[in-house]
Amino acid sequence: MLILFVAIRRGFFIGGVFLIDQIMVFNDTIKDYRWLQKKEKMKQQAYTFSYEIYSGVEELTKADADLLLKAREVTENAYAPYSNFKVSAVALLNNGNILTGTNQENASYPVTICAERVLLSAISSVYGNEPINTLAVSYSSKNSNKPISPCGMCRQMLAEYEERTNQPIRIILSGMKGEVYIINSVTDLLPLTFSGTALK
Repeated sequence: MLILFVAIRRGFFIGGVFLIDQIMVFNDTIKDYRWLQKKEKMKQQAYTFSYEIYSGVEELTKADADLLLKAREVTENAYAPYSNFKVSAVALLNNGNILTGTNQENASYPVTICAERVLLSAISSVYGNEPINTLAVSYSSKNSNKPISPCGMCRQMLAEYEERTNQPIRIILSGMKGEVYIINSVTDLLPLTFSGTALK
């Protein structure tokens, strides 16, 4: 524990105010007082990642375009009577199969499930630990002309799915029209991910 002592060397009253003309600050654990004049530099580390930006679906490969168009189509299956914000997630698995998921809202708001987590639950239930090759996420709302990314909870679940299948999940993000983002790994969206290794 750091204990600081302040010693008043001299002081006097002027007009009822006690003035201190010299104060010596010392520390019982540090003998060199010069540390007060030095500011230790903090170590900093930057985190960056790169992703691809396309002006529209027409610039994508056929496989990516088909997956994104499927995601846009599937938004109609979302149950979102309260927010009218319909989200879909469509996954191309390593085995060639395609599964879909949509957000499912509930009058008790915390019960609501995001499209990405619906999809991951479906994949695990049907195919176990089958790796995801590419995931497309789209949404339908009043202004669906720019990409959105998964919420923090979904990023955490996607990151763990990557870890358990030992394969990066490539993700395509776009609205019903407009720009398309492609990210090579969902963990790029969640630096310093919490994982099961911390519980061992």
